[in-house]
Amino acid sequence: MTSSSEADFKQNYKTHLKHLKLKGLQPKTIEAYSRAMRRVGAYFDYQINELSESQLTDYFSDLLESHSWSSVKLDLYGLKFFYAYVLNKPWPALNLIKPPRVQRLPDIVTVAEAGRLFAMTRTLSYRVFFFTLYSLGLRLGEGLRLTVADIDATRLRVHIRDAKGNKDRLVSLPIATLTCLRRFWQVHRNPVLLFPNRHGGLKSAHLSTTPLDRGGVQATLRQVAQDCGLKKRLPRTVYATATLPI
Repeated sequence: MTSSSEADFKQNYKTHLKHLKLKGLQPKTIEAYSRAMRRVGAYFDYQINELSESQLTDYFSDLLESHSWSSVKLDLYGLKFFYAYVLNKPWPALNLIKPPRVQRLPDIVTVAEAGRLFAMTRTLSYRVFFFTLYSLGLRLGEGLRLTVADIDATRLRVHIRDAKGNKDRLVSLPIATLTCLRRFWQVHRNPVLLFPNRHGGLKSAHLSTTPLDRGGVQATLRQVAQDCGLKKRLPRTVYATATLPI
């Protein structure tokens, strides 16, 4: 790799990031497309401005040997975005990749199983968070972004912001969930966040400006599920079929 190739790639990478943000893509999508460019750049010694169909065939074939189709698709979309908005060039391999269509039914967490999960979760903030996600049918990120202002206790609904597809939506708020959230807020009293981070403990939660750590939430849920003997693959979105006391 020549120093000029590396410098050119770094400059284009910065431009790529700017375009991703300007197009209003979600942070997770931006990170996925950026990671794709870093991986593609390393593979081709950072000389990616004139890739041929043959080179792309080799790259994606090698990638599929070690990564899932999901990773392959993200690298494909990230590289296409790079060609379109940074290089201003047509994509050189129009019909190169056709990922298989797979439709899997999610494992359904029953009310009884959810109740065991809640009971086995010893940390209060995680227990309330899991219950809220389950009772409202939210994705992890949607739950983490909830604020006090999103709760409409009068109309018994919750305003979910920046959901999938950058869309907002309203979901029904069960009385049990409202009661649970009110009791939890009395503990942390953060004026903005429903689920403030735990870095300073509950005593400092009212000063927190960031929500619970995503990685900590995921690790805790995996551990609790293991402790419960729950073998199901927990989906990002789980829907309750009944309200549960907490």
